[in-house]
Amino acid sequence: HLVVATFNIRSGKDAPDLLKIITEPFTKLIIQVSSAMLDKSVITGIATGDETLRNRSLIRVWCGPAPPQMAAIGFGPPPNCTALGHCSTKGIGSLHNVSRQKCEHLFTDTPLPDLAVGLVLLAGSLIVLCTCLILLVKLLNSLLKGQVAKAIQKVINTDLPHPLSWLTGYFAMVVGAGMTFVVQSSSVFTSAITPLIGLGVISIERAYPLTLGSNIGTTTTAILAALASPGDKLASSFQIALCHFFFNISGILLWYPLPFTRLPIRMAKALGERTAKYRWFAVLYLIVCFLLLPSLIFGISMAGWQVLVGVGAPFLGLLFFVGLVNALQARSPGRLPKWLQTWDFLPAWMHSLQPLDQLITRATLCCTDRCRGPEGWEEREGPPCDKARLGLSNPALSYPEEVPGPAIRVGSPRPPLHSATRL
Repeated sequence: HLVVATFNIRSGKDAPDLLKIITEPFTKLIIQVSSAMLDKSVITGIATGDETLRNRSLIRVWCGPAPPQMAAIGFGPPPNCTALGHCSTKGIGSLHNVSRQKCEHLFTDTPLPDLAVGLVLLAGSLIVLCTCLILLVKLLNSLLKGQVAKAIQKVINTDLPHPLSWLTGYFAMVVGAGMTFVVQSSSVFTSAITPLIGLGVISIERAYPLTLGSNIGTTTTAILAALASPGDKLASSFQIALCHFFFNISGILLWYPLPFTRLPIRMAKALGERTAKYRWFAVLYLIVCFLLLPSLIFGISMAGWQVLVGVGAPFLGLLFFVGLVNALQARSPGRLPKWLQTWDFLPAWMHSLQPLDQLITRATLCCTDRCRGPEGWEEREGPPCDKARLGLSNPALSYPEEVPGPAIRVGSPRPPLHSATRL
């Protein structure tokens, strides 16, 4: 609010339109059909609580002003139409049909209700959006290979000269913000650098500031949208856009300037190592952290803040205790009691993912002594099934730590391929 107040933005109907003056001529050429399709006055009325417009159709049927000869003899706009002839009610009488120009959008004469039309447009928009994102990521991945990848590896992973070496991470933030501003999507940028990290082209220590800069670059989308808002709503729109900007700035100040505060790097490495060992862990992590845990916290909070504190405080205390014990076990186990120097006194499922891995493996990849062959379930001689190769469809992969011989095609009685790629 203080930042917005320093700009002395004039509010009201006479407030200037900043970015909209530049963009409106172009957007009218592109989205003329969609702008003519919906009646914005009905949307505004519903949003402001006008009950008389709640059952009004949002789809325009009649558009454009009345011809001069019709207006001269006293024909005004049809019922439920604005002075400019933007009508939202279907089925206007024939007298008014003569005085109006019919809209030329896809749903002019559709018998579908507004809900069905909205679902059709939503599905089409999601399909186009996802298709464009997938194609853009594939295009970037195809470009960032070969000699380009070598150049990126040399430039991105190189630190600045010694006196300014501490500025390297901040320079990477500027690069990430600029690249995100160009593609207008932090998801596209991070999705493009993720395979480069897996290939070793970009180190995770350098990808971290790039991602933080991407979080800053994605705020420009909200700022541009705020600048394109109507003049009477410019101050409020710009203020909420700055909330997004300062929120991401606060995250950088909290988790980057001091080296020991860069916990996300160590957390990412730990989660990556765990996922490399248990492939299903990534899916479990997403389900727990993005679905189950937020739903649980939200459900508890509905009972009141007292219940939330009563349940959350012991949980956070237990989490802090486990983290402290883990740190002491790794660095100074002698400071702990003998029974607490390891977690072996607990049941296996409480300190290891191995029991859960066996359960999931049996349920999904049949990774036991009984394997699924072409004729069905059968006993298998030799070493147990290799769950890693069962999880992949490439029979040429061999894992020497699990199968001490040449690669074996699962379910096939024949010998393996001779030129196996060993990882």
